[in-house]
Amino acid sequence: MSETSDITAEHSQAAAQMEADVGVEHIADVYAKALLDTTERTGQTAAVLEEFDAVVADVLDRYPKLEDVLDSGLVLPEEKSDLIERVFHGRLSPVLVNFLKVVARHGRLDCLRAIHCQAHAMFDRLRRRVPVTLTTAVPIDAAMVRQIAEGLGGRLEGEPIIEQQVDPSLIGGAVLRVGDIIYDGSIANQLQKLRQQMSDRSTHEIQSRRDRFRNPAGN
Repeated sequence: MSETSDITAEHSQAAAQMEADVGVEHIADVYAKALLDTTERTGQTAAVLEEFDAVVADVLDRYPKLEDVLDSGLVLPEEKSDLIERVFHGRLSPVLVNFLKVVARHGRLDCLRAIHCQAHAMFDRLRRRVPVTLTTAVPIDAAMVRQIAEGLGGRLEGEPIIEQQVDPSLIGGAVLRVGDIIYDGSIANQLQKLRQQMSDRSTHEIQSRRDRFRNPAGN
């Protein structure tokens, strides 16, 4: 009974987390669209997103206690809005300061990182920019990255924006991820495919011999 209760509780927690994630994603989508609707009309989107990047990297990442205050449900929305005015006035563009204050007054600063990510994703789609993750066994130079980007340019419906990662376990080669599609050219992956092919062939031959033994020709 106790084990069943634990499993039920675990599933309930997972379901609640999934619902929360879906809720945050929807909220982020709404606010990111509102921000880009404003900045696109004035041609400020790229500049405002750079400022938004700085807010996340230089403020939220470096001062987690401040982020805790902004996220807290114990702090009144008006107090958060006033805090944003004091911290960012004169340091950020008025459009971003006003946007952050709107998010604060609606009690959604806990979704700020998700809004930031979604705003970038929307901007990439508007500019036909395609995020690509390039994972290699060792770091590669900028010239090689440009060469890969040029090769992808003719295959993708947009401009590839490459993010580099290093994974020594690849042994060699590279793995490209475009959305949900993975293009794997690593030696490790090729060896794995070869081993699988050899295993499949051996299994097929063994099965064929068993079939011939059980069903001799002509009988």
